[in-house]
Order: sequence, then C-alpha cells, then structure tokens
Amino acid sequence: MPGNPLTDPNWANEVTDQITSLVGKVRDTTTNKAIVAVRAVVFGLLGVILGVVLITLVLILLFRLIQAILSNWIDWDTAVYVSYFIVGGLLTLGGAFLMTKRHS
Repeated sequence: MPGNPLTDPNWANEVTDQITSLVGKVRDTTTNKAIVAVRAVVFGLLGVILGVVLITLVLILLFRLIQAILSNWIDWDTAVYVSYFIVGGLLTLGGAFLMTKRHS
C-alpha cells in the first residue's frame, strides 16, 4: 500500500517536501509583504527628513546669497529685510502658481 508510511520508503521525503512548500508559501505571503511595507515606511520617512533638511538649507543659502549681493549697494540691516521680502515674494508667487494647478 503506497499510503502506508511503514511500507512506503519515500513517505518521509514527500511529507517533508509538502511541509517545506507550505511553509514557503506562508512565508512569501506574509513575511515578504511585511518587509516591503516596512522598507517603504523607513525609506519614505528618510526621504521626508532629508527633503526638509535640504529645503531648509537651500532657503538659508538663498537668504544669505541675496543678503550678500544686496549688501554691496545698501547697508546690512536693510539688505536682510529686503532679502526677506524677495524670498517671501518668490515663495508667495510659487504658492499662488501651485494653487492655480490644483484640482477643485
């Protein structure tokens, strides 16, 4: 009888292969999806943090560059205020442009 484990010499190998394939399927459907989700969260947070740092540094660089250029013609204190108005105006224009592109 082939179904009898005592007389079938390949029974242990077949059962082991079935268990291995079942565990592999369960692992593929659970663990791999969880790993992908966790990686997406980690890399997403890393991207957001680096993006905020990059935007902050670019704005600081823009302020200082405008202040340095304007300080050739006007005093430093006035150059600081004028640079705030220039960068603020640029950001306001950019925000207004993006508001026209949104879907209502």
